[in-house]
Amino acid sequence: MNTSFIRTMPVVLALALASIGVSAVAQTAAPATAEPTTTEKVKEAGKDAVDATKRTTKKAVDATERGTKKAWNATKRTTKKAADATKSVAAKTGDAVETAGHKTADGMRSTGKAIGEKVPGTAENEAAKK
Repeated sequence: MNTSFIRTMPVVLALALASIGVSAVAQTAAPATAEPTTTEKVKEAGKDAVDATKRTTKKAVDATERGTKKAWNATKRTTKKAADATKSVAAKTGDAVETAGHKTADGMRSTGKAIGEKVPGTAENEAAKK
């Protein structure tokens, strides 16, 4: 073996090993246009699911708020109508009671006057005699 062979042998060996390493890296590295991995697909699906859940939840919250507002307004309207009806019925009942009371009092006075006309010594009896 001559000295030039001994000097070039490590260089050739280093280049051979380097080329093996480069081809191994080239085989394991994914090209830029390759399909996404299963992990990446799962992550993307998870993000989509979270976004969909957020959108759906927001829609549900908005619908609940609208429904609650409608129910509250309906309750206020119904309560006002009930209160007005109660006031009206109370007023009519009061008027009916008052009218009945007056009629009863008038009837009692008439009855008392008729009885008084028949009892001697009463003012009604004296007035009836004249």
